[in-house]
Amino acid sequence: MVEIANSAVVRSASVKDVIGKRPQAKATPPDGDALAPLTAVDASQWHALAERAVEPNGYYLPDWELAVNATARGRTGVSALSAWSEASSAQDSAARLIGLLPVISMWRAWKIPLPALVSAHPYGTLCTPLLDRDMADDAVISLMQQARKAGAHALILRDVSLGGAAMQAFTEVLRQGGMHPVVLQSHVRACLDAARDAEELLRDALGAKKLKELRRQRNRLAEHGAVRFDVARTPEDVAAALEILLALEASGWKAKRGTALIQHDGDTGFIRRAAPALAANSQCEIVTLRAGDTPVAAAIVLRHQDRAFYFKLGVDERFAKYSPGVQLTLELTRHLCADPAIATADSTAAADHPMINPIWRGRFAIGDVLIPLRQNDPVVSLIHAVLTLRRLVRELARRTVHFIRDRRARSSRMTSLKF
Repeated sequence: MVEIANSAVVRSASVKDVIGKRPQAKATPPDGDALAPLTAVDASQWHALAERAVEPNGYYLPDWELAVNATARGRTGVSALSAWSEASSAQDSAARLIGLLPVISMWRAWKIPLPALVSAHPYGTLCTPLLDRDMADDAVISLMQQARKAGAHALILRDVSLGGAAMQAFTEVLRQGGMHPVVLQSHVRACLDAARDAEELLRDALGAKKLKELRRQRNRLAEHGAVRFDVARTPEDVAAALEILLALEASGWKAKRGTALIQHDGDTGFIRRAAPALAANSQCEIVTLRAGDTPVAAAIVLRHQDRAFYFKLGVDERFAKYSPGVQLTLELTRHLCADPAIATADSTAAADHPMINPIWRGRFAIGDVLIPLRQNDPVVSLIHAVLTLRRLVRELARRTVHFIRDRRARSSRMTSLKF
């Protein structure tokens, strides 16, 4: 597990000494810059690395992240930390990509003018770097070396699995240099053990009484037409199903909050490019629940290696009393558990999500992690202190907003009682 530092000062040996022990990997290809744009990464190499990744991340698949980088709102123009093997160590005598982390500056991430690189958010809540399973430690060393060459004093990995293989590789490399990562914040989120029998899993999670109530709601939904669960897999079917999802999102609360994909041309362009492209490699499917001819819920599911990623649920709120999002999730659970290629599914949901948490009872820790790049570096201590202060201020602001909302709600209730 990742060690949480108790002191603001990170005291460690230099990573440079560790890097010197690993001549078989280097930070960039022979003709690469210290920090190149993401678009400069060879796509075929990126695809190959994704197949060999020590830990899956559907949101850093090339067809997804390049589409995000091209048009998604606030997420374009990303740089890349890349690690390459030495030509002599590859079986085909050619250098190969062994590590990749899309990054942005700390200034761009949070308007903080300090020398750190931050993992780029790929329109999904997972930023686990892609590391070659056979050379994970070497990839980490090279990524850190390249970050140093670019002038960074620290790496900040946002939304990474704290107990995952990628984080273990970073922790081991730092341990060899006498250092350790610093967890800035963490929480647990829901995941699905897809190796289990779906019906048994749902009974254990929801209980007989809740399942009976959901069956009653499904039967009531069937009064509007036979209930059907469809899975779109081909690029053409995914493109068509995507338009249904976009329309469902735009019809409900996500549009009111301004988070529906179709509300911004750049976001719409990214998802219309990414979903069919991933489907061509069997890495994306769209699931839809229908009552007769009417779609009542739809969601995108990414697939990488043996893991699925649940992304962007949209529902028709006219059918809210039948719990269409829950009904779709029940069918998706059965679908994934019946697929021998899928071992787990990441909900990619917020902590304590009210819909998914009661259904998918698996949990794993996810968080933001500070990776120091220099020994006894006061700049790393400053970065840590500033981020800690930022988190405290944001938490205070959040509590203040909730307090004001609660006071207004109580005042409104008291006023209504007077009349």
